[in-house]
Amino acid sequence: MENKQALKLIEKIQKEILQDKLVVADAVTDLKKLREITLELNNPVVTKALRLAYEHLESNDAFLIGIPDDEPVDSKDAVVEANISEENNLESLNYFLTLFTDLSKKNNLLDLKEYNKAFLAL
Repeated sequence: MENKQALKLIEKIQKEILQDKLVVADAVTDLKKLREITLELNNPVVTKALRLAYEHLESNDAFLIGIPDDEPVDSKDAVVEANISEENNLESLNYFLTLFTDLSKKNNLLDLKEYNKAFLAL
């Protein structure tokens, strides 16, 4: 992502995670701002991921989605189990945010799609 304001928001949330000072309400507000910025990218995967993420944080008061597996799925019909944990997974939230810093990488968009599936499965 090339938008400096968007990158600042991502860095702000990641810094709060690393310092163990994440306030869910503040993170939700920042993700909403980030989503507004990314609307101009015209990438539905990105905007959907951000919306689902802040809705997930609001309703659970935590990030309960794990980092997607690296295992490639052979069949499009295969059932993909969502990687859901019962406790706050800040490492996964940090990774999720990192995906937005370089949307030109195909694997980043694929991982965002996996997060979207997990959000919807919860």
